[in-house]
Amino acid sequence: MFTQSQIEELVDLLYGLTQDTKIYIGTDSVRFRKDDRWYAKYASVCVVHVNGKNGCRVFKHRSIEPDYDVKKNRPSLRLMNEVMKSCELYTQLAPFIDEFECEIHCDVNIDPKHGSNCVATQAAGYVLGVTGLTEDQVKLKPNAWCASAGADHYANNFS
Repeated sequence: MFTQSQIEELVDLLYGLTQDTKIYIGTDSVRFRKDDRWYAKYASVCVVHVNGKNGCRVFKHRSIEPDYDVKKNRPSLRLMNEVMKSCELYTQLAPFIDEFECEIHCDVNIDPKHGSNCVATQAAGYVLGVTGLTEDQVKLKPNAWCASAGADHYANNFS
């Protein structure tokens, strides 16, 4: 997912940082139509909160893929693709970030009145099963700011 140069840049940044540094990973997407087909713009981010108080650095990856969801208001496939991409990014970075506190943020709402609720349990279970993180390291909305704000910015400002 991340290029070798992005990983090297991340490792260089992490070198010498304190244990107070926190790492957040999240993915968001935006659906769009082109030539009578639906697509999704995905943006995955890794936010490094330097020493827990000295600002942050954002690393990103963006892609465009076909979107096969039938129900626009309950986009289960696209939401699970977001979760899968966050897990893929975590797995790629795990050897370099294992000494730091890390969270994966899923752009999925636990409130049943929101369409993303259709995959809340499935998304949390997937992250726990694939990454081996603990329940307190997996955040869903409204506590998933890395996905719902950080990645959202890059998904919506995709050129």
